[in-house]
Amino acid sequence: MSLTEDYLKRVKASGATARELIGRMPESKQLTTFYGNDFLSRPLFLGHQEKVRLEHDMRVWHDAVESLPDRLFDGDLGAFARAVGMTEVQVSAVLKGRGERMTRQSRADLYCTEDGEFKMLECNLGSALGGMDNGDMAAALLEHPVLAEFAAEHRLGYVDTTEVQVANTLLESGYARTDKPVVALADWPTSYQTLESYNRLLCERWGRYGLEAYACHIGELEVRDRRVRLDGRPIDLVVRCFMIEDILESPEAPALMAPVLEAAEAGWVRIFTPMETEAFTSKGALAMLSDERNRNLFSAAELESLDRLLPWTRMVRDDKVTLEDGSRVDLLGYALDHRESLALKPTLSYGGRGVVLGWDQKVTAAQWEQEVRSALDGPYLLQRRVDPAIEYFLDPQGEWTPWLVSWGVFNGVDGFGGCLARAVPVSSGVGVINVSGGALASSLLYELPPED
Repeated sequence: MSLTEDYLKRVKASGATARELIGRMPESKQLTTFYGNDFLSRPLFLGHQEKVRLEHDMRVWHDAVESLPDRLFDGDLGAFARAVGMTEVQVSAVLKGRGERMTRQSRADLYCTEDGEFKMLECNLGSALGGMDNGDMAAALLEHPVLAEFAAEHRLGYVDTTEVQVANTLLESGYARTDKPVVALADWPTSYQTLESYNRLLCERWGRYGLEAYACHIGELEVRDRRVRLDGRPIDLVVRCFMIEDILESPEAPALMAPVLEAAEAGWVRIFTPMETEAFTSKGALAMLSDERNRNLFSAAELESLDRLLPWTRMVRDDKVTLEDGSRVDLLGYALDHRESLALKPTLSYGGRGVVLGWDQKVTAAQWEQEVRSALDGPYLLQRRVDPAIEYFLDPQGEWTPWLVSWGVFNGVDGFGGCLARAVPVSSGVGVINVSGGALASSLLYELPPED
């Protein structure tokens, strides 16, 4: 990418240090509470045409995923949820308090390959998305004159993704941008133990956009007198941070979630986003879009975008499948013989949990075979390995070191919503790039449309 190359040259000529380039980012309590004190020394860069094409491909993907229950299951959302790997308890939750349509709020986790193509490893939909504070990182980086001058010369901008988050929350919940509902940012009791401080800071940040919000966990919400209440305060909108996997935490978990879901179904409170979102965010939906048996459901234009965006992905079944070159193979035998080019993933986990990388040197052939055979006919998929392009970042010692980057690209009701960059050094040997696994974070600057 020429923008990146040009910026690296500019930094080298300036003699700026990594500490100087990061600027005041570590002084942000909201950022350090979630990401720690270390950040990447520069943003990612994206040209205008690349942004336009990626935004188009993401829109095609969104509409295709939203259509899957109708195209494959005659509109039966429950059947779709089962097919992507949900249990009956989870299906029951998904069918409560449904929205009018699938949310537009998403974060696609992408790798950009050496040839400049973006490949989607997964896409998270809904209200429980991390990284929507990346605009603060961009603003902090732009305080340094080297980046500020470079951005001005190349007409680069960024998205305040937190502002996008507030707009999505209001508009998709049936409010106007100027409405002021009382909001409960509701997490799950277990995760709230570690995220309470961050969630409270996020609610304070939302207040700058006029949103009155209070952090809590779902067990603190009470349904009484046809209202959902928090400490006696009536709540108009529950912003859901808990996820469908939480309902499997214990036998008591469904009962903890049920009152709020039933209140939403009765119209006593609104939920952003409804539990049905969890079915669409499953990686099993990617397998449905990639499966050759479903290609006849989509137009040539849709297939062009989907083929460009999605790596080869199949549910783990004892079946024949078609490879990218058109050849037909037995999936199980192919997976055992080509583990170095495949990843095994559960359809409904987050943060890299349960992922087995066939090319990981710590995974033996015997272990791989055991994992694949255990996954057979379960909620697991095999996905083609995608190698991200190497990006260079300035380290604290003043050396330019190679890193691997995951692009977390956001979209919302207004389209492109910014990007969270997460990266690990090539030398780290880390297979799944995420913050919980030690990745450092940054943001993205993109080229603004040409002036008329």
